[in-house]
Amino acid sequence: MMALEGGPSFLLFMILLLSCQCDCRPHSAPGNSTSAIRAASNHTAGKASDIAAEVAGYADVAKQIINLAVFGAAQNRSYTRLADFTDTIGNRVSGSLNLDMAIKYMSSAMTQDGLDVHLEPVKIPHWVRGEESAEMILPRAKNLAILGLGSSVGTPPEGVKAEVLVVKSFEELKRRASEATGKIVVFNQPFVSYGETVAYRAFGASEAAKVGAVATLIRSVTPFSINSPHTGWQDYQDGVKRIPTACITVEDAELMWRMAQRGQKILVRLTMGAKTLPDADSFNTVAEIRGWQHPEQVVLLSGHLDSWDVGQGAMDDGGGAMISWEALSLIKDLGLRPRRTLRTVLWSAEEQGGVGAQQYFDLHKVNISNFDLVMESDLGTFTPVGLQFTGSKAAQKVMEEVVKLLAPINTTKLESNGEGTDISPWMQAGVPGASLHVADSRYFWFHHSEGDTMSVQNPRDMDLCSALWAVVAYVVADLEDMLPR
Repeated sequence: MMALEGGPSFLLFMILLLSCQCDCRPHSAPGNSTSAIRAASNHTAGKASDIAAEVAGYADVAKQIINLAVFGAAQNRSYTRLADFTDTIGNRVSGSLNLDMAIKYMSSAMTQDGLDVHLEPVKIPHWVRGEESAEMILPRAKNLAILGLGSSVGTPPEGVKAEVLVVKSFEELKRRASEATGKIVVFNQPFVSYGETVAYRAFGASEAAKVGAVATLIRSVTPFSINSPHTGWQDYQDGVKRIPTACITVEDAELMWRMAQRGQKILVRLTMGAKTLPDADSFNTVAEIRGWQHPEQVVLLSGHLDSWDVGQGAMDDGGGAMISWEALSLIKDLGLRPRRTLRTVLWSAEEQGGVGAQQYFDLHKVNISNFDLVMESDLGTFTPVGLQFTGSKAAQKVMEEVVKLLAPINTTKLESNGEGTDISPWMQAGVPGASLHVADSRYFWFHHSEGDTMSVQNPRDMDLCSALWAVVAYVVADLEDMLPR
């Protein structure tokens, strides 16, 4: 408690002043409440006008960032960095030697770029695919392209040979539960949306095991296929027998559905060498430009460094990782240094459920009041169309002004609902969050498949994404005040 100074006269004066404030105000006359509301409204409008003017003052800086990224010396740089990285390392599944190599590669590259880099230890899952195959024996011989699902158990060495039950939904499986015992259940669920349809990949094995199935084959979660299976993480339910589970192609799922509709007996042999090893030591990779005025306050940009063990992981999420590095490079190259710290974090084990990011949150949440904005790019780096944002109405007003600075690249749309597995703990705790919205209609064509390669990426799109990412991060980090909670 602060001590009062000035002696008895000062105390008497304060008592009289407080008494007057508390008891001596005249009663409000009719209309005075309206005046008060109008005054408050004018004050709010004034603050909004001040914010708009402050943000508008960054127009020239935003143009410099955009010009450097899209037309200047940094043109194509994020694409070239991504190609060098993915061509050198390849895919980077959690717990693998390749992920270790990727962390060392990125740590070295960002250090050479002049950024302040350090690694933060995490423990991550280590699931190994092993050899796997599937073949249809009846009604005709056919090899089935498969990808085992993350955390799946393996089959016995000789595999599992069983008759197939094909269903299109969990509801149909329940109706036909008596037919499932001893069968391999094939889910031929139609693609509605990733958010809805992925439940079959995630929970199909446990739901089938509850009715006595010996394995499951899940139609790949994609709206478009060229006979390519897509993998991903799956979750066994506690107390339910764990059975092998893999994804098959859309084409093979539909083939077996048609055969089943004709009443033909389908016999499949599935062999999987999958196993789960003890959790592995790994790191989240962190690079910073420290703020000049409030270095303890942070605007965080991110993508995840791990991928699945197929393709190159160029789209998911090499692109997001690279633009989160590139944003810092652009700001550094222009000699800019914001009030607050800009921090890029490249997460480990996002594909296993945001494991590295959750450990980062647990470690740093003690300083949660210093996190100004958290950003994640994990839905591809195709042509950007806007920014998705989660935060208070007051913060949204600020961000609406910030995205106006992106008019030169026509991405001034601020949408609701920032998203991202890795930043979700922060947003749930009340920290404003933003995610990159791109023209992602093709994203799930290549997602978690052998098709996720550099051929999916476009240099100009990555330049535009980098520019958007850098402008938003720099301006928010340099504003006089943090975003209101």
